[in-house]
Amino acid sequence: MRLLSRKLVILMTLFEIVTLISYGLFVQFDDSALPTTHATSISGVTYAMFQDIHVMIFVGFGFLMTFLKKYSYSSVGFNLLLAAFVIQWSTVTLGFCHSWDHFTHISVNTGTLIGADICAAAVLISFGAVLGKTTPLQLFTMAFLEVIFYSINETLCFQYLKISDMGGSIVVHAFGAYFGLAVAFIMYKEKAIDNSNEGSSYQSDISAMIGTVFLWIFWPSFNAGLASGDQQQRAVFNTYFALAACTCTSFVVSSLLDRDGRYRMVHIQNSTLAGGVAVGAAANMLLPIWLSMLTGMIAGVISVIGYDYVTPWLAKWRIHDTCGVNNLHGMPALIASVLSAIIAGSAHFNLYGESLYSIFPGRAPTNLTLPLPTGAVDMPGEHLSAAGQSGMQAAGIAVTLGISIVSGLITGYIIKLPIFDEVKDQDYYLDQPHWEVADSDDSDLTAHDYRMDTAKSVEVTV
Repeated sequence: MRLLSRKLVILMTLFEIVTLISYGLFVQFDDSALPTTHATSISGVTYAMFQDIHVMIFVGFGFLMTFLKKYSYSSVGFNLLLAAFVIQWSTVTLGFCHSWDHFTHISVNTGTLIGADICAAAVLISFGAVLGKTTPLQLFTMAFLEVIFYSINETLCFQYLKISDMGGSIVVHAFGAYFGLAVAFIMYKEKAIDNSNEGSSYQSDISAMIGTVFLWIFWPSFNAGLASGDQQQRAVFNTYFALAACTCTSFVVSSLLDRDGRYRMVHIQNSTLAGGVAVGAAANMLLPIWLSMLTGMIAGVISVIGYDYVTPWLAKWRIHDTCGVNNLHGMPALIASVLSAIIAGSAHFNLYGESLYSIFPGRAPTNLTLPLPTGAVDMPGEHLSAAGQSGMQAAGIAVTLGISIVSGLITGYIIKLPIFDEVKDQDYYLDQPHWEVADSDDSDLTAHDYRMDTAKSVEVTV
């Protein structure tokens, strides 16, 4: 294990050196942050939403994954490490991909910070699928590769397919979930299934609920952080009501699925958030609030059922999903893609006005001539029709699924190479191999058990 930690130290040190050089050569402040007559302060609303998303990444995701009773240090600690790493790396990869055909430098503004945090969300979703089953070195390498594939997919979806996905349901949640599940498929080991360390405790479930509450409160900002004007307002309102309806529905279905009518913490910790994912892709569109609520309710039902039935079924096919990311992120993202295609197919200029082309850039005509011709619902000369945009939304999820699954399989094979030192059978879902664990009655017992197990494995080896 000492050699493993040294490998990671060397790799992270090299990364930081290369990052310093690349930032020195290519990254600079946006014009708005330079001392010129055009300089402006950061918008209060924009910075507030950035803070909300930042809290979601570092507090929400981190604590949500502390449900494992003997892996809490790793859940919060590696969450912090991966997010800090991805913020730096994705700034470079996204900056290059967004302007690869005319690249000169990377400008940093508030949107850059939000984009980096959102990319971190995709990686942390994947982290949830392999939680407790990978070494820090494997996680670091997985994150490094995933950011590259994420940047390519995001650029394809937004710049070439011209999809609308304000809340990132397609390019973030679907990508992160199915990338992670593909890695989990390659990393599958029977020793990780039904492992006694995989369960939760009363205290760890309470800790995980802290993450749930933070994510729940700030999710409207995640879906609306990169929007502006009336789009931003709709994204906040639709997410707000979708989450509320989803939460109530999750409690109902959780109780109905229990023989004694009780609630399961895994449902309340995760399924209550599914509405935010399911409404994300269409949150900034003219989505009626009642439809947002209905979408949240459907997502809650699907997510709760997923934890009880889909997750065990996937495990039979060698896809062990530790956190159930398919239920919180994957399936709700599929719902979101269908919803966005339907709403996009009914979006017309006479309803949206000129904002139609900021929501759906692919539909913008070469020349915008106002007013709208009498009897027409769309502006003449639009690049894409409403039906065409709907098709692009469908193409977006198809491309995302393809790239995420294939790249996840490739990444899984890479990090399974002997050089990355897989988790030992007795170390699944344990903090002790990676952390100096503080003394307490529970941790003393766990640490003693770990030392005894390690000693036995050494004796057998000798």
